[in-house]
Amino acid sequence: MVEQSSEAAGQVVADPITCDVAHLSTAQATEELARLADLLAKANAAYHEHDAPIMSDAEYDLLKIRNAAIEARFPSLKRSDSPSEQVGATPAEAFGKVVHRVPMLSLANAFAAEEITEFDTRIRRYLNLGTETALAYVAEPKIDGLSLSLRYENGRLVQAATRGDGEVGENVTANALTVGDIPNRLIQPAPEVLEVRGEVYMSHSDFAALNQRSTEAGGRGFANPRNAAAGSLRQLDPSITASRPLRFFAYAWGEMSEPLGDTQWNTLRRLEALGFRVNPLIRLCDTPRQLLDAYAGIEEQRATLGYDIDGVVYKVNDLSLQRRLGFRSTTPRWAIAHKFSAERAWTRLTAIEVNVGRTGALAPIARLDPVTVGGVVVSNATLHNENYIAGRSAATGEAIRGGKDLRIGDWVEVRRAGDVIPQVVDVDLSRRAADATAYQFPLVCPQCGSDAVREAGDAVRRCTGGMACPAQAVEKLKHFVSRSAFDIEGLGAKQVEMFFVDPILPIREPADIFTLEERDQANPERLKARLGYGERSASNLFRAIEERRSIPLGRLIFALGIRHLGDAGSALLAQHYGSWEAFEAGMSRAEVGQGPEWEELCSIDGVGRVLATSVVTAFHQDAERAAIDRLVPHLRIQNPPPRTATSAIAGLTIVFSGSLERMTRAEAKSRAEQLGAKVAGSVSAKTDILVAGPGAGSKAKEAERHNVRVIDEAAWLDLIGTA
Repeated sequence: MVEQSSEAAGQVVADPITCDVAHLSTAQATEELARLADLLAKANAAYHEHDAPIMSDAEYDLLKIRNAAIEARFPSLKRSDSPSEQVGATPAEAFGKVVHRVPMLSLANAFAAEEITEFDTRIRRYLNLGTETALAYVAEPKIDGLSLSLRYENGRLVQAATRGDGEVGENVTANALTVGDIPNRLIQPAPEVLEVRGEVYMSHSDFAALNQRSTEAGGRGFANPRNAAAGSLRQLDPSITASRPLRFFAYAWGEMSEPLGDTQWNTLRRLEALGFRVNPLIRLCDTPRQLLDAYAGIEEQRATLGYDIDGVVYKVNDLSLQRRLGFRSTTPRWAIAHKFSAERAWTRLTAIEVNVGRTGALAPIARLDPVTVGGVVVSNATLHNENYIAGRSAATGEAIRGGKDLRIGDWVEVRRAGDVIPQVVDVDLSRRAADATAYQFPLVCPQCGSDAVREAGDAVRRCTGGMACPAQAVEKLKHFVSRSAFDIEGLGAKQVEMFFVDPILPIREPADIFTLEERDQANPERLKARLGYGERSASNLFRAIEERRSIPLGRLIFALGIRHLGDAGSALLAQHYGSWEAFEAGMSRAEVGQGPEWEELCSIDGVGRVLATSVVTAFHQDAERAAIDRLVPHLRIQNPPPRTATSAIAGLTIVFSGSLERMTRAEAKSRAEQLGAKVAGSVSAKTDILVAGPGAGSKAKEAERHNVRVIDEAAWLDLIGTA
């Protein structure tokens, strides 16, 4: 079951209102999607792992809106690490890990009334329901807290876990047992196994009292109630959690030995009977109009509720329809979060700094006088690119903000709608100093001095130094040891920076990590006597490196830091090719735009031409390929297990074409993936089956050319056992 959190990841992105997606070229769209993926991934880690958001919910939402709009206009450019394919962040190492038996997913967002009507239309289309067919929904406030899963066995709480990355969370059982709203034992009768999900939060009055006590004791206060609740629940000492005024609303469920009801509404009522608090503002609605009325009513009460909410969640009421609708990769089709609008404030722009990323992109950052926006202190924002600073659209060159540029010392309006970092949306020229000068974007890399060039159609200026640029090299190494990659304990970002400049035991490329101990033993100046390491810490580092020589194929591919390739895309490639040898051989033989290896790569559902070009190019660049070849002999690469061993279509590559009558194409694709098949978007020599309905067109011709088995819908249903 999905829980209500719809938070994601990132830093700060171009305003979707001022940067018109309709005017983006293919090259510009590619770069923008890459930038959005990078920003959102950073914010996701900050929000979920560290309880220290670097941007607001609204800012994140704006970035996701822009990302979705670009993907809708350029579907072939959708990245494998698209923010729409990601949930949460990696759980912290300080807590034990809990694998969720039912993934804890996020929700898709909506912001306008017409999107709710479209949500209803989309569900009816998927289920083949006419407008005359009754379709009920449940509307409930979206609590701004920390998602928690509670597992009960024989009526007793045995395990509590945070969401983590949706698949694996943190074990916070001892802490959850101290929260008054969470029953340690259920009111009987109760199912033998019941996993209840909801939100831990803190009321406004309790938050104010907690901060006052902290200040009086000489400590620091929390930025907002959500951070206070998350920080309190994730204490290593349960007695600290017990001293904090935490509360809990239940609204969802995971694994159950028996159902609690046949509808969302009835199941919530049953949760109440078992001893849980369920939000009293939940409403049962029969039409999109009633959903919007419920939204307006809840928003009107928002300021007086005494706790934070950031929207209203709508869910299909009938659980059998929920099961039919199923899930996308990270969100359910049967639910959506209708978010509240943003908040604004004015502050001074004190500096503009330029960071250099691992792909060489020069990213300008606004430093601001700290300002409270909606109760949260914010102090920086991403300025996107040089055009944005100059008051021009990166896509068209047309004026944004009325053509007003941004200068150091300006008073700027910032926008947020949830947690922390702002979006710069305006500048007050009447308060601009007479001697303020236009900002000159650097034409050389601030790190290595190489030329920073902006190619035609590109929104971003990039350092041309490549791996000779220390900023790029360091960022690639940081990516290599990041949590979703090799995740080497004791070798984080700070240690990477330290070893990169170390004259005795330098780490300049990934292979150097796995020769570190050997080089240390051969050097008279041992690590245990240098760089703040002692004998134990040096030994622990070498042991952690040794443990990571064994690495799943998908994590290795992601760790290479190939442009446009995220962890979701890396997992797709790993599952498709099955082994490093097959993947490496395919990429080595592939030629961009032609040949069977290229066709096979592009046929993988979720891999577009931009991503395919990036991966193939990486394996044909001499320096990058040489670094990969030096790394791989040091590793023991684990191949991914087959998805489903018993299905008749497990491991087969399926393509759907034309129209289907018994189920929609989306439903058929979802079913095929559940049974372990690979679903491709185009026919190639690697395709096993084409399921062709009326209007199959060119794909049927391609299937004939490649001697691919072609079946109709009836044969497909018989094959998967649902005829």
